[in-house]
Amino acid sequence: MSASPFDTMTRRRALALGLIVSALASVCATGAATAADTYPSRYIHLILPFPPGGGTDAVSRILGKKMTDDLGQSIVIDNRPGAAGNLATAIVAKAANDGYTLLVGFNGTLTVNPSLYPDSSVDIMRDLKPISLLAEGSYVLVTNPKLPVRSIKELIDYGKAHPGTLNYASAGVGSPLHMAGALFTSRTGIDAVHIPYKGGGPAVMAVLAGDAHFYFGSIASTLPNIEAGMLRPLAVASLKRSPLLPDMPTLDESGLPGFNVTSWYGLLAPAGVPDNVVSTLQKELTKALADSEVIKTLDREGLNAVPSTSAEMAERIKTETAGWKKVIQDAHIKAQ
Repeated sequence: MSASPFDTMTRRRALALGLIVSALASVCATGAATAADTYPSRYIHLILPFPPGGGTDAVSRILGKKMTDDLGQSIVIDNRPGAAGNLATAIVAKAANDGYTLLVGFNGTLTVNPSLYPDSSVDIMRDLKPISLLAEGSYVLVTNPKLPVRSIKELIDYGKAHPGTLNYASAGVGSPLHMAGALFTSRTGIDAVHIPYKGGGPAVMAVLAGDAHFYFGSIASTLPNIEAGMLRPLAVASLKRSPLLPDMPTLDESGLPGFNVTSWYGLLAPAGVPDNVVSTLQKELTKALADSEVIKTLDREGLNAVPSTSAEMAERIKTETAGWKKVIQDAHIKAQ
């Protein structure tokens, strides 16, 4: 049975439509590839989870200036505080995965929040792509000089001899400073009460006033008071000694093997970002973090440059998330 003129016309139209769709797909694919190959061709939007003035802001502005010069495109910094850092994380997770909206993540947001906020709509490892670690800083355990202890051993002995009488300050529930204190009390068996404050500044003031007995703070922020004799340092919380306090032992050296709590920052993109965007950003970050002026500026902030691969950063997030989950569960810590 021969095809009708209508059937023949329909087949011809279908064939023509198919050719048009194929041609459009080819054009779109070529355009996307060209756009990816020329990345970046416009400004890059850096989303930060905290207000201006903190470590995340400092790292972003130091590296943003250098990368603006090297890439020939502006780095626009956008502070989006809220929901303990979860707001900024969600903004980037839902952004286009073209490499033009990135997150400067903080380890507290990336590795502690998943256990404190299990109902969050964002899964860090599913919805975000780690690009590279950026910088890392050390914490130091400080006490009020009126507390009759001069070493970690003496603090532990005092705590066990006076159960329930010690307390420690932090910058808020779930902050790395809180987590460091919770890990310390868990490892040592000290019965100490956690007192959360609204930020590191008020927490330091509480220790200075004697309202809190000890505190894990960044070395950069506590150093002036240490040098003035208003705070007494007992140990550094990182595995390596700090060049800012070269004579101060680490907690690892002070009888708590493997104790390692630091503040670190990393760059992340929405999941599905093209591989060439990842490689471009890693290349530029490695170059920027090796720049002598960048290193000097980070040093003044008490930070070390720590570039990494995407896989290395992903593994660190995974490992620390599991570690903090156990601490949070054991200490029955709840978000407030």
